[in-house]
Amino acid sequence: MSNETWETVIGLEIHAQLATKSKIFSASATQYGAPPNAQASLVDLGYPGVLPVLNQAAVGMAVKFGLAINAQVTPRSVFARKNYFYPDLPKGYQISQYELPIVARGHLDIVLDDGSVKRVGITRAHLEEDAGKSMHEGLGAHSGIDLNRAGTPLIEIVSEPDLRSAKEAVAYLKKIHTLVRYLEICDGNMQEGSFRCDANVSVRRRGEVKFGTRAEIKNVNSFRFVEKAINHEVARQIDLIESGGKVVQETRLYDPNKDETRSMRSKEEANDYRYFPDPDLLPVEVTPEFIAGVRATLPELPDEKAARFVSQFGLSAYDAGVLTASRELGAYYETVVKDFPSDPKLAANWVNGELAAALNRDNLDITQSRIGAGPLVGLLKRIADGTISGKIAKEVFEAMWDSGASADAVIEEKGLKQISDPAAIEKAIDEVMAKSPGQLADYRSGKDKLFGYFVGQVMKATGGKANPAQLNELLKKKLAG
Repeated sequence: MSNETWETVIGLEIHAQLATKSKIFSASATQYGAPPNAQASLVDLGYPGVLPVLNQAAVGMAVKFGLAINAQVTPRSVFARKNYFYPDLPKGYQISQYELPIVARGHLDIVLDDGSVKRVGITRAHLEEDAGKSMHEGLGAHSGIDLNRAGTPLIEIVSEPDLRSAKEAVAYLKKIHTLVRYLEICDGNMQEGSFRCDANVSVRRRGEVKFGTRAEIKNVNSFRFVEKAINHEVARQIDLIESGGKVVQETRLYDPNKDETRSMRSKEEANDYRYFPDPDLLPVEVTPEFIAGVRATLPELPDEKAARFVSQFGLSAYDAGVLTASRELGAYYETVVKDFPSDPKLAANWVNGELAAALNRDNLDITQSRIGAGPLVGLLKRIADGTISGKIAKEVFEAMWDSGASADAVIEEKGLKQISDPAAIEKAIDEVMAKSPGQLADYRSGKDKLFGYFVGQVMKATGGKANPAQLNELLKKKLAG
């Protein structure tokens, strides 16, 4: 969005809900969708005299994330109280980490539209508890408070202000989303609020070193809305400055229905929150043994898997990137290639092409695919051995998707076998040539564009079943006379 005069500067704060079974400081469940306040204990409700107890699984997940982004895992981190009053915050403070977070100074590489790689710095990732939720729907003039989410463990991942466009911000957000799901520390469900982001956006004139005043857009919960919200905010700030106004530091909300951001409250500084170490919680000591134990559980990370797909299967960086966008998709592709090792590129084309399109169309995840890896291999084998052409294969794929039948069953039932018998193809060519004397004379007098006409007519005569490579070869000879 930024034009020639202006440069956009963006930093993201991503909140990822950790996939623990219980909350960060209590034994309450974290499952989504329970009746209001059914999963809130006395600790979550902020009753006087109750004491928080740290969930070790949440610490392990934060460390796992730190290792995956090549960050420094802090041997001694401290929980602080962030004080503010809000109806969904029963204690009057949120337990978070401030001066000493558990993860510091990491980075992540993203691929830009032009194929270049950009390194984005990650300042910190700290543990904190989530707040409750204010409910406004169906309550008339009242608001309700659901404290099921209060105390749910989060890591807040804070980037450096290294992003320079809404597109870059979305690429980075998607990369973090992929990573936390690979690590199995967050389900990444944006609709349920378990993965959400705040965007800090400012603009400055090109060539300026000093950052402009930033506005923070709160709790955007889809990739599309993040891009739209940032683009809208950039345009708003440029218009404001160019018409003589000043950007004020504030928190804004994005309204997707109106495609605009609007002011929510003036932005607080850290001192407004009166941070101080939580007296009820000891500092978190992470030992080298604990870190080594977590390191041993790291899976093959998306970038490593993509690099292996390029070297092992000869794929392009783009194809490998698409296939490793989720752990499940990568596993599906590897299952296909294991049983169909002769042409990994053909397999990638089908997984990224027809299969991805069908999943998209029916709004399904790869784990819900109506064609498993085995049946897809059955189809690829029939393309490879010449039983069907690539074009007919698309028809077979659709029938498999709709009926659940195997490729062989569909080919048999619909009589789709490719004609690879030279004599049968020659016969069809002879018939077409006999019916098209004018076109034949034109072709032989130099109008070789008519070759396509003859291919089309023979395909029509054979019901689209002539083997394309054989047809082209035989047709060239016949037309040359």
